[in-house]
Amino acid sequence: MTQSNNIRLGVTLMMLTTFVFALQDGISRHLAEAYNVYMVVMVRYWFFAAFVVAIAYRQSGGVRAAARTRQPVLQACRGILLALEVCVMVTGFTLLGLVESHAAFACYPLLVAALSGPILGETVGWRRWVAIAIGFVGVLIILQPGVSVFNPYAVVPLVAALMFALYGLLTRYAARQDSTATSFFWTGAAGAITMSLIGVWFWEAMTGSDWAWMGVLCVTGVAGHWLLIRCYEVAEASAVQPFAYFQLVFAAALGVTVFGETIRPNVALGVLVIVGAGLFTLWRERQKR
Repeated sequence: MTQSNNIRLGVTLMMLTTFVFALQDGISRHLAEAYNVYMVVMVRYWFFAAFVVAIAYRQSGGVRAAARTRQPVLQACRGILLALEVCVMVTGFTLLGLVESHAAFACYPLLVAALSGPILGETVGWRRWVAIAIGFVGVLIILQPGVSVFNPYAVVPLVAALMFALYGLLTRYAARQDSTATSFFWTGAAGAITMSLIGVWFWEAMTGSDWAWMGVLCVTGVAGHWLLIRCYEVAEASAVQPFAYFQLVFAAALGVTVFGETIRPNVALGVLVIVGAGLFTLWRERQKR
């Protein structure tokens, strides 16, 4: 079946993907509160790298074909950037919780739209610039500068959003010469090497129950990436991407029910503004294409 005939399946897979990733974020928060963030992310990346190699092995040409690229520096930078972004975001979970971290992080599609001009040379029309400006008003509503004492920890998920936006733009740039399989392989390999060089210095002994949680974290990481791959195989990205915002919904529900977090009115309002602006930019990009 063609992609256009599988939109419903693609949406279902995206919803499952966001649920799994939200669950992964909750487990990451639980483990990072007891152990060093670098160690937690390192073990997670070991399993991710094994998954990437397994996927590459099943493709035509095997691992060697997947690793072949004419832009190794760019691909390595992508993988390193994503690994460090995961560390920053998990740190944000421990400092702010799932609800407010994801609320601030939700602005990353707007950052992608804003930076697509200077990095990729794409034209950003006035409508999308207006949407970007409105989205950042939503960020200010969440942060409330000048209304109350500004929480400096709120900067952490914003930094993660910027890093993830840059990762996404570099991925688009790399796709001009490399296949998806090659970019995916380098994401896992470069990230695993980077986190091994960092995380090994922060190794801590874990309890048996936490090793079980670590196992679940690794499985959800692999499952989430597999579901995302399948999602983009059966449906156009522009059709299913708006449903990626459901990760914010699932993460917020997990934060409230499991970790006892609260959703402040300004955070809820800011998220609505950001998501609305983000959906508009996605719609404009689809119309442009």
